[in-house]
Amino acid sequence: MYFPYFIAYIALGFLITIPVFLWALKSGQFKDQQRARFLPLEDDADTPVVRASRISRYEIGALVFLAVSGLITSASIVVFALFSAGR
Repeated sequence: MYFPYFIAYIALGFLITIPVFLWALKSGQFKDQQRARFLPLEDDADTPVVRASRISRYEIGALVFLAVSGLITSASIVVFALFSAGR
């Protein structure tokens, strides 16, 4: 009877994914798709190094936190399922 745990896990994933996707749309992450295919061909040797702003550091920290918490949640559900299977 693991279905409620997996349904809650999937619902939590959607609750996290939808706001992140809407943020990406709002911040213009998907604009200029035609340019994206040529990015690997550009020579970036002349461009100066740009320091990350304070907000971008917070965004990076938030994304790392989400990734780590997702991995921990996945591992805990697998461990719970394995230990509950023996009962």
